[in-house]
Amino acid sequence: MKTDRTFRNMYGCNVFVTGASSGIGQACALAFAKNGCAVTGVSRNTEETSQSFPGGGSLTMRRLDVTDEEAVRSFIEGLPGVDIAVLCAGMGVAGPAESTSSEMTRRQMEVNYFGTLNAAQPCLTRMRNQQRGLLLVIGSIAGRVSIPMQSQYSASKYALEAFTDAVRMEMKQYGVRACIIEPGDTKTGFTDARVTQDTTERDRDYGSTLRKSIAKMAADEQNGRSPDSVAKVALALAGRKDPPARVPVGAEYKALMVLLRILPDRAKEAILSKLYL
Repeated sequence: MKTDRTFRNMYGCNVFVTGASSGIGQACALAFAKNGCAVTGVSRNTEETSQSFPGGGSLTMRRLDVTDEEAVRSFIEGLPGVDIAVLCAGMGVAGPAESTSSEMTRRQMEVNYFGTLNAAQPCLTRMRNQQRGLLLVIGSIAGRVSIPMQSQYSASKYALEAFTDAVRMEMKQYGVRACIIEPGDTKTGFTDARVTQDTTERDRDYGSTLRKSIAKMAADEQNGRSPDSVAKVALALAGRKDPPARVPVGAEYKALMVLLRILPDRAKEAILSKLYL
């Protein structure tokens, strides 16, 4: 992403980004660095590097597993400052709700929900102490509309919606703001990294449905928006004193959210079933 000449920052230039080695996290880290911020990006698998950008921005990459609560807390407490936190680390699990293993489900929640929580809590403490800060959580349209064959992924993103709403109310008195960004189909490595539940004899009836659903998801994602579109939303939110509670990425998803608010549940179920089943 090129420098955004309209970039305004209401919160400060120390930016912390999780999941920063690829996809949306990488796009957000680079966007803030190219616009003059001192960015610390972390990922479970990354080379530890530092680079500078014209205009005074920088990006320092460090290795950190967001599921290690104590390591995350210690790391964030050791940062020079945290004015903006962009929490992007995540992964996806696909499979029938009936038979997705408890192991896969726990991994899904451990990364997407608890990984976000592990990073958010020490960031919020630092922001509260300085009476200023912005927490940006990367959610998903699936956090508003549950996707069949992605029940566990959808549940993890629904949880982030509730968490962010509570943070907004609790932290407002301390000058800290929070917003959840809701990307739809986005072209990243997330598609290839998705973990799929193996169909066994017990759930063999799901086999063809699951394959069709996964193929539809993958095709939509690979024809989706660039992760830079999410980074542009994050930059814009840094310039807002009172950001909204949630921001779908793209006009089509904003329109979809309006439509789904007025449709009865059975109509929503019919539409999603036709798309994915």
